[in-house]
Amino acid sequence: MSWGSELWDQFDNLEKHTQWGIEYLEKYTKFVKERSEIETSYAKQIRNLSKKYQPKKNSREEEESKYTFCRAFLTTLNELNDYAGQHEVIAENLTSQIISELSRYLAELKAERKSHFHDGRKAQQHVESSWKQLESSKRRFERDCKEADRAQQYFEKMDADINVTKADVEKRSSHKARQQAQMRHQMAADSKSDYSTYLQKFNQEQNEHYFTVIPNIFQKLQEMEEKRIERIGVCMKTFADVDRQVLPIVGKCLDGMTKAAESIEPKTDSQQVVESYKSGFEPPGDVEFEDYGQAMKRTASETSLSRETKEKPVSKSKGKLWPFIKNKNKQKEPLSHRLNDFMASKPKMHCLRSLRRGLSLKLGSGPEDFSHLPPEQRRKKLQGKLDDLNKDIQKEMDQRDALTKMKDVYVKNPQMGDPASVDPRLSEIGQNIEKLQFEVQKFEGWLAEVEERMPSKSDTHRRSGLYETQNNTTVSNNCAQDRESPDGSYTEEQNSETQVKANINPVPNTNPVPTSTTPEFDDEFDDEETLPTIGTCKALYPFEGHNEGTIAVAEGELLYVIEEDKGDGWTRVRRNEEEEGYVPTSYVEVFLETNAKDS
Repeated sequence: MSWGSELWDQFDNLEKHTQWGIEYLEKYTKFVKERSEIETSYAKQIRNLSKKYQPKKNSREEEESKYTFCRAFLTTLNELNDYAGQHEVIAENLTSQIISELSRYLAELKAERKSHFHDGRKAQQHVESSWKQLESSKRRFERDCKEADRAQQYFEKMDADINVTKADVEKRSSHKARQQAQMRHQMAADSKSDYSTYLQKFNQEQNEHYFTVIPNIFQKLQEMEEKRIERIGVCMKTFADVDRQVLPIVGKCLDGMTKAAESIEPKTDSQQVVESYKSGFEPPGDVEFEDYGQAMKRTASETSLSRETKEKPVSKSKGKLWPFIKNKNKQKEPLSHRLNDFMASKPKMHCLRSLRRGLSLKLGSGPEDFSHLPPEQRRKKLQGKLDDLNKDIQKEMDQRDALTKMKDVYVKNPQMGDPASVDPRLSEIGQNIEKLQFEVQKFEGWLAEVEERMPSKSDTHRRSGLYETQNNTTVSNNCAQDRESPDGSYTEEQNSETQVKANINPVPNTNPVPTSTTPEFDDEFDDEETLPTIGTCKALYPFEGHNEGTIAVAEGELLYVIEEDKGDGWTRVRRNEEEEGYVPTSYVEVFLETNAKDS
């Protein structure tokens, strides 16, 4: 059905309907705009969520990357970030393909509607003007006809009255009345003609208005409305297609998450725990039998340190570890408590006692050779360091080769550049390679040292140590050849042939006399006046003493104590008049003199 033929008289209603259609299109545009804003906000929240749970840039990140479930979660976060990107694509496509297009189309639609209704109002005004002209001519014709009738009646009346006394006057009046009547009749005829003309013109214009002009305008309005409705349908389809276009990529993101979840391998992760925390130590051996009955059989002369040193062989028992026997003066504790102490032991480095010690120890920082780590972990760290150094060497060599080729080109073609300009860089690269190679040699030496002392190579010594332990009734404070020190660092047992080791079982109220490798040891300590000795100590573990203010000690070595631990985990000891320094309190067994204890 056509609006022009069916709705010829509904101009005002069509004006209201088309205005409502434009408002509805604006409403749909606003809906799409709000949907786009929601997608943008959602994508932003998803990105922030993914960023929030990304691994932090620290040492823990490297540790987490070893586990499959951590890698799977990281993949999920990355896929989620890509997933958020697709929602941003949805928002962008909604804006560009619907919102922008509808905004432009709305402006055109309003202008077109305004033009059509302007033409319609103009046509209506023309018809109304023609109608007014017709009504005016009609009224004039009606008036002229009435005037002509009155003039005719007056003439007839004057012409019929022949008995008047003044005949000449009457004759003249009758003649005027006749002329007046004729004039009125002529005016009525002219008005009739004008009225007929205007009527014919109005009927023609009215016919053209309702059958041509208005139908054409309404037809254009109908086409405009249909285009508007069609455009809404296209936009609604685009609204769905925008989501459908990203579904393949969203599906890939979800597939990536699923694949990441399926890549989790519990057994591999549990094995990685072994790789991460394996120390390389051997389990502790059997606890030795401590024969306290021998103390009753010893004579007074046998209590001297020199006799005891000569008669008691130095025990090298490798069948036990230090966590189980730390201090024999302490009350015996259950085995489980000692194990807990062993696992939770940390260095007692809470603070520096005094600036005069000059200690450069830093909490949490390990030495360059990773000696603070257990053997297995140390080996892995050294191997990783070697791999990094070799990569750096390879990069430097590649740069050197490239510069060498460039120099050859300059030599052959001087116009391209000066060969001498490359020499400083080549010299710098050569120095860098030499430094890196020196580092490689250093770390290779440390790695070889670790591999030589791995437990797999000390099984024979361990078994021999166990056999010696079973046949020796004396109590030894020596630990296994490979051990972890109380501060969590790994130390190697030094060669016992270069040291004099004494195995002392302290008895209450007895002050053992330390043994030294030099005969002047006792005299030198007697000459000490600045800091008198307050007791003795025996080194339970070897301590290298690399830091300033510390002193290196060997396992089993006896030293003088000149300043006891003040709560920071360090004890000051003296070997002779020239050698003194600090050692970790947990590395030594201290025997304070009676007067020192009382004070």
